[in-house]
Amino acid sequence: MKYVSLGLRILLSAAFLGAGGAKLAGVDMMVATFDAIGFGQGFRYLTGGIEIVGAALLWFPNRQVVGAAILGGTMVGAVLTHLLILGPSAVPAIVLGLLCSAVLYIHKGQIPAILGRS
Repeated sequence: MKYVSLGLRILLSAAFLGAGGAKLAGVDMMVATFDAIGFGQGFRYLTGGIEIVGAALLWFPNRQVVGAAILGGTMVGAVLTHLLILGPSAVPAIVLGLLCSAVLYIHKGQIPAILGRS
């Protein structure tokens, strides 16, 4: 499972560092997307920051489950946003959410310690 986790974390990091970086850099498509959502550009910065922090947490010892949970929660929001507001396919967000779920499952042993129940 060590190499499966490594591969998944590499894929997730690439995806979320790219997407988060694009949001923080103000790429035109991201600005237009967040205009369409209607929560303002501050929400774009917040989402980009969450994606960067979540991707970084995937690499901290005993924090992979936290990073995967943060990113997975972000993808739940992305799926709902695509289905209810934006309209285009939510498949990429669903796939990323499933990959986050796999990382959560692989590192589920970290959950008691994170919750203070070790």
